[in-house]
Amino acid sequence: MKKMSRILTLAALIILISSCARVRLTPPAGKLPEINVIPLPQKAERRPGSFLVSPNTVILIPAGDDEIKQVAEYLAGRLKQGTGWDLKVMETSPSQAAGPSNPIFYFNKIEDFGRPSEGYRLTVEPAKTTLEAGGPPGFFYAVQTVLQLLPVEIFSSPAVPGVRWSIPAVRIADAPRYPWRGMLLDVSRHFFPKEFIKRYVDFLAMHKMNTFHWHLTDDQGWRIEVKKYPRLVEVGAWRADREADVWTNRKPQREGEKATYGGFYTQEDIKEVLAYAASRFVTIVPEIEMPGHCLSALAAYPQYSCTGGPFTVPTGSVWPITHVYCPGNEETFAFIEDVLSEVAALFPGEYIHIGGDEVDKANWKICPKCQARMKAEGLKTEEELQSWFIRRVEKFLNARGKKLIGWDEILEGGLAPNAAVMSWRGTEGGTAAAREGHDVVMTPTSHCYFDYYQGQPADEPAAIGGYLTLSKVYSFEPTPAEIGAEKARHILGAQANLWTEYIATPSHAEYMTFPRIAAIAEVGWTVKNARSWEDFAKRMTAQYERYRRAGINFAKSAFNVGLDPLIDPATKSMVVRMQTETHAPDIRYTLEESDPRPDSGRYTGPLRISRTTTIRAGTFEGGRLQGKITETRFAAHKAMGRPVKLALPYKERYKGGGEIGLTDGLRGTTSHTDGRWQGFEGDDLVAEIDLGGPQAISRITAGFLQNIDSWIFFPVSVDFAVSDDGRDYRTVATIANDVSLQTAGAILKEFVANAPRVNARYVRVLAKNIGLCPDGHPGKGGKAWIFADEIIVD
Repeated sequence: MKKMSRILTLAALIILISSCARVRLTPPAGKLPEINVIPLPQKAERRPGSFLVSPNTVILIPAGDDEIKQVAEYLAGRLKQGTGWDLKVMETSPSQAAGPSNPIFYFNKIEDFGRPSEGYRLTVEPAKTTLEAGGPPGFFYAVQTVLQLLPVEIFSSPAVPGVRWSIPAVRIADAPRYPWRGMLLDVSRHFFPKEFIKRYVDFLAMHKMNTFHWHLTDDQGWRIEVKKYPRLVEVGAWRADREADVWTNRKPQREGEKATYGGFYTQEDIKEVLAYAASRFVTIVPEIEMPGHCLSALAAYPQYSCTGGPFTVPTGSVWPITHVYCPGNEETFAFIEDVLSEVAALFPGEYIHIGGDEVDKANWKICPKCQARMKAEGLKTEEELQSWFIRRVEKFLNARGKKLIGWDEILEGGLAPNAAVMSWRGTEGGTAAAREGHDVVMTPTSHCYFDYYQGQPADEPAAIGGYLTLSKVYSFEPTPAEIGAEKARHILGAQANLWTEYIATPSHAEYMTFPRIAAIAEVGWTVKNARSWEDFAKRMTAQYERYRRAGINFAKSAFNVGLDPLIDPATKSMVVRMQTETHAPDIRYTLEESDPRPDSGRYTGPLRISRTTTIRAGTFEGGRLQGKITETRFAAHKAMGRPVKLALPYKERYKGGGEIGLTDGLRGTTSHTDGRWQGFEGDDLVAEIDLGGPQAISRITAGFLQNIDSWIFFPVSVDFAVSDDGRDYRTVATIANDVSLQTAGAILKEFVANAPRVNARYVRVLAKNIGLCPDGHPGKGGKAWIFADEIIVD
C-alpha cells in the first residue's frame, strides 16, 4: 500500500482538478477500510475523527443558485430515505449555523474552480462537511461520494432506525478521467417501462456515469413517437408475441395475426425522462438506426425500402440485415430528416447516434435507384454509397447544431467529416478514427458487452453468449498505448452496452448490469495508474451491501468459485487452484458426493489431483452461502496435466486453459464460451502430447463441439497416431465425422480410437478443419472453427 498523501494547498488542489486527466496521482486513502468509494477518487486523505449526521444537521447553499439548490435538495431526499429525517436546506453563510450542536453540510461554490466541471473537493470535519465545486455537476458527484462514505444503510428504503450516521473525516480532491462515461440500454428488442428508465438513470448517477445511450429503434421495435409519422408507433412498435420461444428460433408473424408485444414512449414520456436525467447530470444520447436495423420503420412505411415490402416487425433474430433504407430514393431522406428533426428538437444533448452497423448491401446492388445514385454521385462501391448516406445525414444534423456518432462501420467507405465513432468491433476502428482527428468512444465487445455471461453459463440466466467477468471489465483500458499522447485526447471515454435479445424484464436487466457497472464506472473515472483490481475487489465488499440495501437484483457470479488447473513446478503434477472475484473469500469444499457447508474443509492452497475427482466448492460469509455451489469433475487419464505442443496456434480469445487446456481433465459444455474450449479458426488442430515415458495405451479420445450458428463445425476427420521418439508416427485410427454439417444447435461428440496393446511415449491428434463455411450457411466462404476440449489417453 502507498502512504496517505499530504494535505494539498488550495492552489495545488485547483491545479489538480483542472489537470487530473494528465497527471499521475498517488492512489488515495481509498485503500483504507473506512473509504470504500467507487469509483476510486483521484486523491484522498483520511483524517482523525468523523462527522455525525443528526436530525439537527443543516444543508447550507449559496443564495440565489437554483441549480445548486436542486442538488442540495437531492442530498436531503437521499438522506431522508435512509435516516427518516427531514434536513433543512438553507441559503445562508456557515457561520450562522456552525457549532457542535448543529453540524452542517456546506456547499461552497468556487467561481474559478477550473476544469473539468465535474470535479469537486470534499472536506469532512467533525462539525462541518464542506463540498466545493465550480458548479452543479461537481456538487452532485461530491454528494455521491458523501452517500458512499455513510453507513451502507443509507441506501435502504424505508429508513433504518438506530444507525449512527457518521462520515469518516477525509479530504478528497476528485475529477473524472474521461468526459464520456456511458451505458447503453436497448429498449427495441424488449421494451422497458418509463419508470425503469428513470431507475436506470439513477444507476448511472450512483456510479458517477454521465451518458445514457438510449437505443430507441431497431428491427424488432420502434420506441419513440414521431408526430409526423404516427404509423411508426402504431405499427413499428408492435410485433407478434413469441416471448415463449428462443430468440434465434422464432417464427415470423402469420398472415392475419395481431401484433401484441411491444410499447413506445410518447414525446411527453421522453421529456419527463430527459428532465429526470438532467437533474442527475446524465446526458441522454438517442439512437435512431440507419441505414440498417430499420425493419420496424419499414413495416410501417415500406416505400422507403429498396423492394417496397410488405414487411412485418420481426419477432426475433434477423440475419443478415438485408432490408434497409433505400439511399437511391430521395423520399427516403425526406422521411429520415423529418424524423431526425423531431428527435433533435426533443433531445438537448450534442450527439445523435445513427447506428450505421451491420448493413448487408445485397439489395443496394440490384436496386435501380441505388445504382443510379451511385452513378450520379461518382461512387464506385456500395461501401462508398453507405459513406455518402452517412455524410448526407451528418450534414443535416450539423445544420441543426447536432453531432453525428455511429458504430465503427461508418468508417467504411470514408468517415464523415465531423462524425464521432463508437468502436465496438475491437478498438482498432476507434484507434484509426482518433488518428484521423475524430472523437471516439471505446466500447469493444471484449470488455463492454453486458449481454454476455458473467459466470459459467450453466449457473446463469440465458444470455446471448460470450463470457465477460467483473475482472475482465475492470481490466479494460480505453486509450490504446499505440495512439500517442497528441491523439489520445480524441478518446472521449468508455461505454458498456446492454443489448436485450435475451433480457425481457427490468429484474433481468439489473442482473446483467450489476455489478459490472461498478467496474466500467471506475474504468471511466479513475486514472489508470491508480487502479488496482485487488483494491477494487476489496471496496466492492461494501458496494455489494449497498446494492442489497437498495433492492438491486445484482448478480452473485463474482462469489462463485472458479477452479483453475495448474502444473506445480516443484512436483510437475497437476494441482487445482480455487479463487473468486471477491476479496478474501471463505471458500469451503468437498471431494465427496455432497455440497459444501460452512463447516466443510476450508480452501487454503492448491489441491493435488491424481485421480478422477469431483470438487464442489462455495463461498461463505457469516455462515451463509454467497453465490452458487460450483461443481467440477476432473477426469484423470494418462495424459492429464501433460503439456500439449500445437503445430498451429489456437485463437487467444478461445484458449481454453492454455498449455494444458487439452489435457486438464475438464470437459466443455454446450456453450463455446465456457472457458474450456480451444478454438482454431480455419486451421486444423494438430496436437502432440509427450506422456513422459513409454505407456500402455488402449484408447485415445478427442472431444469436439459443433454449433453452426457460431460457425463451429465438427472436423471432417480425426487422425490418431503414436510414436516412440516424437518423430516417426504410426497411425492408430482415422475416424470420419458422421454428423451433418447442417445440424442446428450445440452438439458434443467424442471421436474415439481403440488401440489395444499399443505402447508409445507420444500421442498425436490431427483434426481436419472443413476450412470454410459451406454453401447454405450464412457465413458461406468465411473461415470455419474447430473447438476441442480434451484429449484423453487411457
